[in-house]
Amino acid sequence: MTFEMVFVLLGLAGMVAALVLDKMRPGMVLLSVVVIFFCAGILSAEEVVEGFSNKGMITVGLLFLVSEGVRQSGALAQLVKRLLPEKKTSVWKAQVRLLPTVAFISAFLNNTPVVVIFAPIVKRWAKQIGLPATKFLIPLSYVTILGGLCTLIGTSTNLVVHGMVLDAGFEGFSMFELGKVGVFIAVAGIAYLFLFSNRLLPDSRADVADEDVEEEAEADHLHRVEAVLGPRFPGIKKTLRTFDFKRHYGAEVKEIRRGGRTIVHGMENVVLREGDTLVLLADGSFIPTWGESSVFIMLANGTDAGHASGKKKRWFALALLVFMIVGATIGELPATKRAFPGVELDMFFFVCITTVLMAWAKLFPPKKYTKYISWDILITIACAFAISKAMVNSGFAAWVAQSIIGMTDSLGPHALLAVIFIITNLFTELITNNAAAALAFPIALSVANQLGVDPTPFFVVICMAASASFSTPIGYQTNLIVQGIGNYKFTDFVKVGLPMNLIVFFLSIFLVPLFWEF
Repeated sequence: MTFEMVFVLLGLAGMVAALVLDKMRPGMVLLSVVVIFFCAGILSAEEVVEGFSNKGMITVGLLFLVSEGVRQSGALAQLVKRLLPEKKTSVWKAQVRLLPTVAFISAFLNNTPVVVIFAPIVKRWAKQIGLPATKFLIPLSYVTILGGLCTLIGTSTNLVVHGMVLDAGFEGFSMFELGKVGVFIAVAGIAYLFLFSNRLLPDSRADVADEDVEEEAEADHLHRVEAVLGPRFPGIKKTLRTFDFKRHYGAEVKEIRRGGRTIVHGMENVVLREGDTLVLLADGSFIPTWGESSVFIMLANGTDAGHASGKKKRWFALALLVFMIVGATIGELPATKRAFPGVELDMFFFVCITTVLMAWAKLFPPKKYTKYISWDILITIACAFAISKAMVNSGFAAWVAQSIIGMTDSLGPHALLAVIFIITNLFTELITNNAAAALAFPIALSVANQLGVDPTPFFVVICMAASASFSTPIGYQTNLIVQGIGNYKFTDFVKVGLPMNLIVFFLSIFLVPLFWEF
């Protein structure tokens, strides 16, 4: 190994350690590594900033605004209410009505707002109908992940890999190309949830403290609010003793929920983490004041949330979404490309138009548009391109690829696909999906180049593996959200999620070569 290869290896090891230990936000961790590589001469100035002008990264940012426009229109909240049966029913029948539709929606919208809207409504409905909410919330998160596998815009990871594919000089993915495999995986995953989730998931974990909070809220004319802490919450890594929550937000913390445990006694000494669910007592102004704040991932008080937009706005939001999807799909057809040779009628083109029209129509507040974009994710994506380039420039990616080929040479390309999937999936569970894709992409490309085969199957496998985060609550933000609101334990995700990971693994390795030959 050369000095540059060792330097990149140490940099990547430090990055993974910092992400696992949660020392800084992922974007800042990756940016720090990029700057170190820049100072060492492994990256040029142009390569450092290249990712910030990538169309895939900018498309992800604009899709945040599109998702917000649909969310604030109230269309999703109205849809889920129509999906849920009003009369007493079984868990299986309710899942059959709910899960496939949620998967379809998440194929075109960011997963987080879908879960933020659906989870409180599903929990309240389950309580009213007499079913345990725990039978629905983890499946709700999982199907949003499964739906995201089916389209180019279903998850930011698909767009990141798409951008890297284009940068490498290959033709990128079309809107529904990943669905050739993603749809089969989604159907198998949903069928698995229908058959086994009711047995594997726990019944509702009733807590005596819950009842005490409800009684106290009624006595003092306050509301019980569940607040899931986001990465921008200023009290992260602080205790309630040092961070005065009531002074900052005008609400009193009654419980902290984490990993299926409800902490009531000694709360003031608990160090707060991202994803913790706080049960609060607050007055009626709390949610209107802090509902749009990025410090909380989700707020729920047992009543209908969302914006009371009229029917016209709801239909206009859905019409714009359909326009974006259909336009990008038709724009990729060979006939369309021949008819408009000077214009790229791709997803970037139509998401730009859709975002601007939503802002003009005030589907989201145009003066506050920056608050709806997750800048940390965008910085993570932009830096991921630079880190990928550093792995190639130093020769580290080629060295790793040669080592992998040496270990699996006699087993053929299918074994290499399996190795790439496992590497990507392990990184996804430990760090973030976009960073995992960034680490795996140059290795996969080097493997394909050294074997002299088409790299497309490896690129598709990265998309599948980077999103298949089912076994832990920390790998995907939607898992963190439902963990708190459903009061799940870590082991609940392992029991239900590990078979899901295996389903995605085996189907990916079997199906991908059928549609994309080596």
